Amino acid sequence: MDQGGQAKNLSPILSDRVLVNGTVILLTFTGDGKLRWTGKGQGCLTLEKDVLGFSLEASRIRVKTVVEKRDGICCVGKRGDLVRQSFVFEPLSEDSLLLWSQKLRDYIDSLGRPKRLLIFVNPFGGKKAANKIFLQDVKPYLEDADIQISVIETQHQLHAKEVVKTLDLSESDGIVCISGDGILVEVVNGLLEREDWSAAIKMPIGMVPAGTGNGMVKSLLDSVGEPCTASNAILAVIRGHKRPLDVATILQGETRFFSVLMLAWGLIADIDIESEKYRWMGSARIDFYALQRTLYLRHYNGRVSFVPAPGFEDYGDPTSYHDEPTSKNSPSQEESLKILRHGYLGSDVKLESMHWRSINGPFVSIWLHNVPWGSEDAMAAPDAKFSDGYLDLIIVKDSPKLALLSAMSKMSDGSHVKSPYVTYLKVKAFVLEPGPRVEDPTKEGIIDSDGEVLARGNVTYKGDKKVLMAYGKIEITVDQGLATLFAPV
Repeated sequence: MDQGGQAKNLSPILSDRVLVNGTVILLTFTGDGKLRWTGKGQGCLTLEKDVLGFSLEASRIRVKTVVEKRDGICCVGKRGDLVRQSFVFEPLSEDSLLLWSQKLRDYIDSLGRPKRLLIFVNPFGGKKAANKIFLQDVKPYLEDADIQISVIETQHQLHAKEVVKTLDLSESDGIVCISGDGILVEVVNGLLEREDWSAAIKMPIGMVPAGTGNGMVKSLLDSVGEPCTASNAILAVIRGHKRPLDVATILQGETRFFSVLMLAWGLIADIDIESEKYRWMGSARIDFYALQRTLYLRHYNGRVSFVPAPGFEDYGDPTSYHDEPTSKNSPSQEESLKILRHGYLGSDVKLESMHWRSINGPFVSIWLHNVPWGSEDAMAAPDAKFSDGYLDLIIVKDSPKLALLSAMSKMSDGSHVKSPYVTYLKVKAFVLEPGPRVEDPTKEGIIDSDGEVLARGNVTYKGDKKVLMAYGKIEITVDQGLATLFAPV
């Protein structure tokens, strides 16, 4: 910014003497969105960062803020817990009161913050604490920000998707999911199955952590160094900043599923899904079953083909794209056909004209990731970006058990991808052809997408949820920046 622009931003929008705690002080509102006051207890507030909203109380104005937990209200300081506070001042005349109110309202409105939100609360996710999180950590912030809300408590799987498919988009400025990643996935799929999908998918979506994994909101908050807490998450929504998000289309025959987080086959999928039988152990079930699965390691026959991103062209062997129908009928193909007559059909990229590479099994694990964090404590793909148009592919073909345990223990900081037994690259398109276990060819595996079973092979862990696809060939393409998220910056 040139010096003229800087001077304009620092020049006062309004400066006046006001009453604070019985003392007359000088309060100044500058063009860069800061409220500054001098005298006893001097300080400042940045409207964009610190201020949720304000209200008129007779002759006073109450500015509702959120600040770091430390002494006083100021603009800078070390990171700490967030607390809601108020700064109350009383203009010395009726005209001044109206002028202050109008200037504050105009500035806050110029920030483009949401004014009406649809909120999904999933009472079944994680520790079943979503309702408590909403009432204690989310609702007070929204009330201070004067945001109108409609709240829906999800009753069953796909409830949020059903609601979103018929939602009147004109009634909301955004959707917030107080849940794990599952409700986010339902919302994205519901938006993309609408007749007006191209407009619907532009609806901003916010996340508040209340599930088992919380990979998406962890990725968002960690990108700016903020802890993965409900208060930080809802502040990102209130402030109204947005960022695009890549969406992957998973295709088998005419059946489509839209993924925003990950796809896994092999070790990671087995741990994620089969550990459900130990849910009574809480979050410890993942570590427990990961150890069990590593000690009794499975290898899967199969093949992966991919279009590498620039810089990754040497991975695998050259091959070509073969558009062959899946050998098995998809369980939900007829239902899917009815839906997709009015929904998004996926990317129209010409796969046959792209440069394909392939790697043959056996494999221990295949893991595709759209964002860095798979859960709050697993940085699956440290180089993943929200909207680069690529998926990060993590492959383990074979590994000594101790080396594999060592690599898995390093997922908390993403350094597992540096293991010599891990292949890590970026891809634009991907084809998975899963096969049976090497150790017992009568048994097949699980394909897991965004924490749900996408396909289940023969003699695998049986869940009570219906699968969408058959255990067979699937292809994945990426639409760059198709969806929109509320984000910290």
